[in-house]
Amino acid sequence: MVGLFSLSSLMARTLIRNAQAVLPGDGIHSSSGTVDLRHVLIEDGKILDADASSTASCDHLIEADDLFLLPGVIDDQVHFREPGLTHKEDLATASHACAAGGVTTFLEMPNTKPPAITIEGVQAKEALAAEKSLVNYGFYIGATPDNVAELNAAQNVPGIKIFIGSSTGNLLVDEQAALERIFAETTLPICAHCEDETTVRANAERLAGTTDIHDHSRIRDEAAAVISTARATELARRHQHRFHVLHVSTGAELVSLVDPSPYLTAEVCPHHLFFNVDDYDRLGSLIQMNPSIKTAEDNAKLWQALQDDVIQVIATDHAPHTLEEKAQPYPQSPSGLPAVENSLALMLNQCNAGKVTLPQIAHWMSDAPARVWGITGKGRIANGYDADLVLVRMNSERTIRDEDQHTKNRWSPWNGETLRGWPVTTIVNGSIVWSIDGGFREKIRGQKPIFDHARGGFWNTADGIGPTNA
Repeated sequence: MVGLFSLSSLMARTLIRNAQAVLPGDGIHSSSGTVDLRHVLIEDGKILDADASSTASCDHLIEADDLFLLPGVIDDQVHFREPGLTHKEDLATASHACAAGGVTTFLEMPNTKPPAITIEGVQAKEALAAEKSLVNYGFYIGATPDNVAELNAAQNVPGIKIFIGSSTGNLLVDEQAALERIFAETTLPICAHCEDETTVRANAERLAGTTDIHDHSRIRDEAAAVISTARATELARRHQHRFHVLHVSTGAELVSLVDPSPYLTAEVCPHHLFFNVDDYDRLGSLIQMNPSIKTAEDNAKLWQALQDDVIQVIATDHAPHTLEEKAQPYPQSPSGLPAVENSLALMLNQCNAGKVTLPQIAHWMSDAPARVWGITGKGRIANGYDADLVLVRMNSERTIRDEDQHTKNRWSPWNGETLRGWPVTTIVNGSIVWSIDGGFREKIRGQKPIFDHARGGFWNTADGIGPTNA
């Protein structure tokens, strides 16, 4: 690669030459899309020509022979712990992990300390990210039982996050009247953690005193997820309010999603695709998550739901804790694991195994989340879109090692696993922020995207969310 690490200005014109580009297809279905040899010309941080001449005039040249070019990953569910819990993670360390993993935009959840439940709280986190983050960023505003006015006043944010179970303090919204108010009286798209609090508490009481990590999946069982997801999706359909089901963990929840609705989308996380209750014996609390890990049968049903377009998005729910915290005996051990650094590689490995395609990966991890949250100009390799891109080497084999991780706590539940297919260069807004050979460009900073909810979300943007100036 010539001139790969010399890119220094958004104003420069850069040509990525001889890349196997993963291009968007037409329509909603994740199986669409193509992989084609392309020369992609970037100028002013945007894709000027997705099918340029190989001799196009440029200031910087990236020779991409034998590499595949994908749109940058948009991870729409992360917990980066700043402010208040920065011993676990912060925006600087997390964005480094993103860059090394091909994630060019993250959307962060509101359960920090203090929680982001006001406009000022969201703006404070945006200011921190503008100072520290190597990649693009957005922050949800959190719902409480009584902050509808704040939710309605929020502008240019991805959406509203509701914790319908699995939270503390005023971020837990479980009373029906409060949920009805939020769905009826707000306009931003909503996402939610769906676990029925009554079911979880009853199971916890029944298993009181347990120290068996396997019981985590018995306390946060299938019924807890199914009841809450059914409740939330019913609210969305009845109030005709766009709603995104976070981290679907069971095949049984799919009943609430399989009936097509212009108001419903859903996502799945790598830990619910790759781990199941049989893995507690070797990984223990490292895979303790909320919602909990379920069965091998659930793994299979969730993979199929992606293939069937019942689930549209893959996101990580990256939620790190220190190894010392995770090593506490259950149930003192906290739920959460790091994943942004390895999510794309995990999927590329599945592609090499013949289980998914590169266009599907680009759809689930880039195009679909951009459309769900109205992130203009992102998620596709197309003219006018932002130059958020990742070059990957599909025949590269690397083993995930704790000591190589860039997340603050330097561990991964996939430690020791060898994957084939890895990012080698990550480009954010036209600037290289990381490469396998050159490391990080520490002075690059991401930007807050434009969230245009008037475009109607996933089901109304089958041909992509479109550039900002469209």
